[in-house]
Amino acid sequence: MSQDAAALKGNWNYPTSVKFGCGRIKELPDHCKAVGLKRPLLVTDPGLANLPMIKEAIARNEAAGIPTGLFSEIQGNPIAKNVEDGLKVYRDGKHDGVIAFGGGSALDAAKVIAFMTGQTRPMWDFEDIGDWWTRANPDGIAPIIAVPTTSGTGSEVGRAGVITDESTHTKKIIFHPKMMPTIVIDDPELTVGLPPHVTAATGMDALSHCLEAYCAPGYHPMADGIALEGMRLVQENLPTAVKDGKNLTARANMMIAATMGATAFQKGLGGMHAISHPLGALYNTHHGLTNAVVMPYVLEFNRKAIDERMTRLARFLNLANPGFDAVQKWVLALRKDIGIPHTLKDIGVDDKRVDEVAKMAAEDPSAGGNPIKVGASELGAIFVKGLNGTLAA
Repeated sequence: MSQDAAALKGNWNYPTSVKFGCGRIKELPDHCKAVGLKRPLLVTDPGLANLPMIKEAIARNEAAGIPTGLFSEIQGNPIAKNVEDGLKVYRDGKHDGVIAFGGGSALDAAKVIAFMTGQTRPMWDFEDIGDWWTRANPDGIAPIIAVPTTSGTGSEVGRAGVITDESTHTKKIIFHPKMMPTIVIDDPELTVGLPPHVTAATGMDALSHCLEAYCAPGYHPMADGIALEGMRLVQENLPTAVKDGKNLTARANMMIAATMGATAFQKGLGGMHAISHPLGALYNTHHGLTNAVVMPYVLEFNRKAIDERMTRLARFLNLANPGFDAVQKWVLALRKDIGIPHTLKDIGVDDKRVDEVAKMAAEDPSAGGNPIKVGASELGAIFVKGLNGTLAA
């Protein structure tokens, strides 16, 4: 594979149309016109709103005759109020589509805003439960162009958004097949300014998506293949991206690894996400960082069910003595190398809500994809080990 970042360029459909390559943000006006957007609303987070990349994107659209609004009142773990406030701005400005620009939180909130623009029922009526998505009016979903600025969630190719219900402090997944962005602009140059600790946390989120998808039960060789290659890209590029944030080749490979993770996890997720979601809702922890911390504890719990798969993964990653222990050793070494804490206590989580976290984790949709069936008891036990740093079976 080429080590020249300029050569890492392509147009893909999986099934989202992805415009991948350095500098491709300059194509935003052309893609707005292709989608039919004449007055889009750019949705991002407060940290990005005043940065040159946002101002330049809006100015570029304006110069092309596409007036573009801005909404940025979105917190790290987006809540319902963020969506409601964005909807008001969208409707008051008579916008006709959404440019979702930023990290996972901004992308999730932006997608749900676009989804809700033409709905008459409350947002929670479209939670990812059974066939609730069929309640939506598909013609009432505004078109979306997604521009990720982190390499983690892969929300740019997803069909859902994770929003916290403030009344219950519960993360809920709002889903609809047509929530998937029409076009994605994957421009690695937009990730160059990410601090090392954010690069590390988001990169581990990409790894968790690939790893849990690969371990999830069921037959989906396409997802497995994408997940394997995604993990190889993380192995070879995440440490470099953390230590040398201006390395565009590492940035590019991590960006595609994140997109691959979200493509693969249509197969399923598991205990990492089941535990991470309630911790994000209750303790406001960073999602990717939380997945990174709980990763080895969930792997250890699932050891018997995933041993054969871990042997295959170890061989693919060219790890010594292929097997479960080789993968676990690699995960622990990678975490240490890029500065991921070893315990949940290290990221501000305490042991005062063990039963509450366990119950919420068991009810999280991700729990159903775990290789070994889990309920509140099992997830609570994993949570406690993550708090105390206990990896022994």
